[in-house]
Amino acid sequence: MNMAYLGTVMSHNIIVVGGGPAGMMAAIAAAEAGASVSLLESNERLGKKLNITGKGRCNLTNQCERDGFLQNIPCNGRFLYSAYSRFDSEAVMAFFESLGVPLKVERGNRVFPVSDRAFDISGALEKRMKRLGVRVIRDRVEALLLPGGRLRGVRGGKGDYKAERVIVAAGGVSYPLTGSTGDGYRLAEQAGHTIVEPRGSLVPLCAAGTLCAGAQGLSLRNAALRVYENDKKIYQDFGEMLFTHFGVSGPMALSASAHMRHFDKKRYRLEIDLKPALDESALDKRLIADFGKRANCDFANAMDELLPRKLIGPFVELTGIDPRQKVHDLTREQRRRVLSLLKALPVEIIGPRPVAEAIVTSGGVKVKEVDPSTMESRLLEGLYFAGEVLDVDAYTGGFNLQIAWSTGHLAGASAAGGENATVLGEQKK
Repeated sequence: MNMAYLGTVMSHNIIVVGGGPAGMMAAIAAAEAGASVSLLESNERLGKKLNITGKGRCNLTNQCERDGFLQNIPCNGRFLYSAYSRFDSEAVMAFFESLGVPLKVERGNRVFPVSDRAFDISGALEKRMKRLGVRVIRDRVEALLLPGGRLRGVRGGKGDYKAERVIVAAGGVSYPLTGSTGDGYRLAEQAGHTIVEPRGSLVPLCAAGTLCAGAQGLSLRNAALRVYENDKKIYQDFGEMLFTHFGVSGPMALSASAHMRHFDKKRYRLEIDLKPALDESALDKRLIADFGKRANCDFANAMDELLPRKLIGPFVELTGIDPRQKVHDLTREQRRRVLSLLKALPVEIIGPRPVAEAIVTSGGVKVKEVDPSTMESRLLEGLYFAGEVLDVDAYTGGFNLQIAWSTGHLAGASAAGGENATVLGEQKK
């Protein structure tokens, strides 16, 4: 039953702020523990951001052990030890399958609904909340109610909502059109919490030079990518990426961005292997054979079997070879230059795109100010946090949604009663 009360004062045991994955899971966990729960969300639809994850397919978790999960959390991973231990990927999969959503595991242990429909995940959560009697109220939370410095609920645009405990799961600041507008940070700051400056993670990247703009719109498939930080390789990947007017985007670029966290102190470079199936020796033989067949062609015209059309011009410019030079006049050193660029096309990265374009927000509520065993604030009794509002984020592969499920479940169970959270954790062991 949906309820909205204009200018009235309601009394609830627990209020959840935010109807994303962490908020819905928190509401469910609290209601399953016997609490009376109200969830406040300003969007007309719950799970608005959830419904666009994974290109609408929803990579809801990654089927891995605890250590594998923590290795994919580049910042503050140990903070999630308790939350993941009590509600891990196997528990998440069992939970959704118990709600009638069959799942499948794909490359890299990524877990998706068999239907490839994110709406099946959000829909299952909504149905579960309805069965448990969670009240969904369409209102935007503007402030915590703190008479005398004690938490007594929240103030919304339509009125005050009293509660003994409040769970803030309002997301970060990425994709603001989905409702992630930083409200959770403002509520946390009201309670005295420190906010680590938010920035984008899993975000497109801006590049120097003209290569990317010259190849704008080209999508590479089956390419290999290496990421360098001050000339030290820190990450590698294989798959798809997209050249844009500002730089690079697509799955590999987004994954790479999560490893680039110090643009103010360090330099970053991508190297793209355009021919990963061939080692240098085999590729050199291919070049010799191709150039031999086109000995009387201009150099630029001899590259059309080796490169996508949009990339030929920018690539030839990088070689420094006159595009009109005849292939039979190419020197061995020039051929080696072509070979080198085919195996390691350099893209200097100058920074990320704005955080509003990011899939995930890095930064948020400082985790040292939150109890990792309950998700309760160490500064204000009765206040809990879950999901992207916290200063934790992960690489791609289902790990960010797992953070939402684990922290949301722990916050909900803890807010419903600390003892209950411990019992749930014992049952998982």
